[in-house]
Amino acid sequence: MPVSRTERLLNLLIALLNTRYGLRRSELREKVYHDSSGNDVAFGRMFERDKNDLRQFGFEVETLTDMGWSEDDPATTRYRIGKESNRLPDVQLGPDEWTVLLLASQLWERAALGNAAQSALRKLQASAHLTDAALPAGVQPRIKPAGQAFDDLVAAMHSRHPVTFMYLAGSTGNEELRTVEPWGLGSRFGQWYLVGHDRVREAPRHFRLSRITSAVTTLDKELYTPPAGFNVRRELDRLPELPLRTAVVDVREGRLLALRRRSSGEGSMAGRPAAGYERLSVQYRDPEALAEELASYGPDALAVEPPELVSAVLRRLRAAAVFSSEPEPAYTLGAARAAAVRKRTSEDQLKRMLQLVPFLVHNQGLHIQDVADRFGITRKELEDDLQILICSGLPEGYPDDLLDIHWDDDHVYITQDLDLTKPVRFTVEEACALLAGLETLNGLPEVAEGGALESVTMKLLAAAGEEGLRAASLAGPEVAPADAATHATVRQAIESRSQLHLRYLSPQRDTITERNVDPLRLFSLDDTWYFEAYCHLVRGFRNFRLDRVQAVRLSGAPVSDGITPAEGVPARLFTANDDDTTVTVQLTRQGRGLADDYYAERSAELPDGGLVAEIRFGNTDWLPMFVAQHGGSARILAPVELAEASRSWLAAALARYGG
Repeated sequence: MPVSRTERLLNLLIALLNTRYGLRRSELREKVYHDSSGNDVAFGRMFERDKNDLRQFGFEVETLTDMGWSEDDPATTRYRIGKESNRLPDVQLGPDEWTVLLLASQLWERAALGNAAQSALRKLQASAHLTDAALPAGVQPRIKPAGQAFDDLVAAMHSRHPVTFMYLAGSTGNEELRTVEPWGLGSRFGQWYLVGHDRVREAPRHFRLSRITSAVTTLDKELYTPPAGFNVRRELDRLPELPLRTAVVDVREGRLLALRRRSSGEGSMAGRPAAGYERLSVQYRDPEALAEELASYGPDALAVEPPELVSAVLRRLRAAAVFSSEPEPAYTLGAARAAAVRKRTSEDQLKRMLQLVPFLVHNQGLHIQDVADRFGITRKELEDDLQILICSGLPEGYPDDLLDIHWDDDHVYITQDLDLTKPVRFTVEEACALLAGLETLNGLPEVAEGGALESVTMKLLAAAGEEGLRAASLAGPEVAPADAATHATVRQAIESRSQLHLRYLSPQRDTITERNVDPLRLFSLDDTWYFEAYCHLVRGFRNFRLDRVQAVRLSGAPVSDGITPAEGVPARLFTANDDDTTVTVQLTRQGRGLADDYYAERSAELPDGGLVAEIRFGNTDWLPMFVAQHGGSARILAPVELAEASRSWLAAALARYGG
């Protein structure tokens, strides 16, 4: 959609919004389209496409006719857009409700729903003055969607298109092609599930996203209708938790402290471990999750029983070894990593401009860079938007009939809004992102108490209307911390600015250390909680996982002066340092989300949908574990010695299983 079409759609929208009687097609053709070609058929097709585009943006074009005349007569048919039918209703929120809403909007760590949540928040901010809401200490939960498959399935689910993908069946261990009508996505037991109608089995089925072994393909030319009143959370509540089972694992002597701490004793079965290894029994529920962990340990761990676990580990190691031995692709790294995975289009620009006008109306005089930051774009992109807006208005109108926007001394003002003072109603994606996020926050007592969560949920449900009902197709994970006592101690230290003394297990270094830290803030990814702190042992900022804290207590000393959190909310899981090593990593389409997880600085797209990313790592010793863990979704390209180390790690691991 070229810029000229963006301007045309905006002017068409303004014309149809600002007519009470309606405009005939001939009037629109002359005054908005400026079309004098005489080709009625071509113009008719263009006009129908534009009406459909406006409908996609949330504006329903009404068709009016005089009594006794048919809609098929273009000479008598008129068009308009009702001013209130497409607008987001006013939502009045108090400070506590804004705080809860801000938490919900920041839940989605990345992916399309993260953009949708921020877009919905901007619409709410556009209907009232900005409210500064501070995030409470210890309550910064985030949801980490399950890779590219999650984005593809959400898009197909909302547009109601079937999908196909290769799936590793849990019952047989075989890969099968599945064609599914996606009804809902939700998280249970630490895993993301797709619930939908399996056209191969001709019955509803649950699919674990971690078992999808190919890219998700959307069947754009087909549509389906989901069951009425479908609720994915209710469906997943019926899933029984996997039974507790015991694995037999041979572990290198003196290694893998994290695995040993979960061991239930020596493994009991015929045969003996090889020299230098010990046989352990490890309890588990999900063989895939344990297989991912054991694969990362390479030659330091050998899965012995049960056979399905051994097969799962081998599958990951073999896939990683094959991928690591492939020829290096041709690529050119860009100047900087793009913030968004999906390329911005002119449709995005028009949607943004429709939010921008009411936002400026209710927030006069903001600095132009602040406005750009609110919309997640550059100053240049914002100025391009404003240049289009100030040239848009009523067809063949006077200067007063144009949008009047100016930015004096870099502060933006709007004095003529042409009745674009209210944002468009929520899209399905926006309603799902916010309402599913609010439901997820119910798992945090400190947020659920006080009534703000319940009240803001009811207000958004009322404002979202039909789109809000479809939020039941999405369910986030449980975000309550597993160790409430540790969480409470850390939160108390943050609020009182007290230093903590830790005994901490580091699986990458395979050691337990004692250290004093100055805690700064708590945050989570799904059900895994972290806290950011200044560590006096390493004299730098670090993030610590709560489930790896062996013991914690207040040291009695206050935090050091001048220690403040790094900029940005939410907190970054990995903090770059000047002495980090820059590593070039190749990621498949399924694994490309790792570039965002590890904050890639530069990247290059590959023809197969994969990605080459440049990532900085403070400690590179564990990168062979990283490659093995992701089982064919990631490999090291440079430095060469790290690439060779990962191949050697995989070869040694496979040799333990007999090659």
